[in-house]
Amino acid sequence: MKLAIVTETFPPEINGVAMTFGVIAGELGRRGHSVAVYRPWRPDLHLGGPSPEFRQVPMRGIPIPGYPLLRLGLPAGRQFRRQWTLDRPDLVHVATEGPLGLSAIRAARALGVPTTSSYHTNFHAYTQHYGVSPFRGVALRWLRHVHNMTRRTFAPTSDMCRELEREGFTHLSVLSRGVDTRQFRPERRSQALRAEWGAGPGDPVVIHVGRMAAEKNYPLLFRTYSAMKAANPACRFVLAGEGPLKPSLMRAHPDCVFAGFFSREEIGRYYASADIYVHASLTETFGNVLTEAMASGLAAAGFDYAAARIFVRDGETGLSAPCGEPEMLVAAAVRLATEPALRARLGAAARRAVEAQSWEKVIGRFEGDLEREAGIVRPAAEASPILAQA
Repeated sequence: MKLAIVTETFPPEINGVAMTFGVIAGELGRRGHSVAVYRPWRPDLHLGGPSPEFRQVPMRGIPIPGYPLLRLGLPAGRQFRRQWTLDRPDLVHVATEGPLGLSAIRAARALGVPTTSSYHTNFHAYTQHYGVSPFRGVALRWLRHVHNMTRRTFAPTSDMCRELEREGFTHLSVLSRGVDTRQFRPERRSQALRAEWGAGPGDPVVIHVGRMAAEKNYPLLFRTYSAMKAANPACRFVLAGEGPLKPSLMRAHPDCVFAGFFSREEIGRYYASADIYVHASLTETFGNVLTEAMASGLAAAGFDYAAARIFVRDGETGLSAPCGEPEMLVAAAVRLATEPALRARLGAAARRAVEAQSWEKVIGRFEGDLEREAGIVRPAAEASPILAQA
């Protein structure tokens, strides 16, 4: 299959969409597909040389106002039509819903090339966190318009598919998320790193990994940590990541460790060296960080939705709180801070809960879905063994 992936974020950028499609592009390339990734050019980042699994095609883009870590791709319909007329893909998959993605969908439709899309980010839910709640309906209509132009929209969970269907989205399927259990594993724990954080062998360390932005619910996260610290003064809080809120958070919480930006290879050591993961956000479509923390052997507490609803069985593989009940999340986190036996039991069970969620199986299903949308049917003998087992 000759596949074009259009995305406004891709490694080495660090976020869920970039990580997901970096893994997908690499794995599909290794399976013998010809993959071209169209992404905004980043002169401020070293994007690396040519990859044996896929090629990158630089597109025009501008920094997002107030968020220079990400770029908004500009419309490129003429460029897409010219390139795809000369080198026609079997299918175009659009990973982000910006002007670049919309222009790719329109160009592909004009050329008769099948298109699919994936839904990763609840942009309409973000409006309340940025003081523009009246625009929620506008954002939702835009997302629905873009996705419904494609043959199929992939969302991370069945719950998300049902929610989108209620909002008028059509032709929905699940593209779940895998976890690299070799990169994220308890054996990467480092006592030397814990010592840098000021944590003794038995001191519980809470870690948060992700983009430091308003939609991540930092007020609740720090309120939760404050309650944990009051219940157990030995608690430490480590935050890994960058984002527009980082300077103000550092000023407000000088007692916490702000570790900065790390590659995915290095961040596995940070997860494994902590003990507790608190997931306070309510805007995620999946929450890769939660499964990475669980694979690293951490005891997790989060709201009962997205990845937590799939992998956290309350009291067995982690602790969960109903959405809209922040005090229950705080109480669950305090239990993790004060009950070392509970932490150990839940951390071990968390690892077991996600061990079967391999990227190979997830991408095998996605590969089959894309081939069907492209009209490519392989003989059973040639079908992916991973797909056959899924």
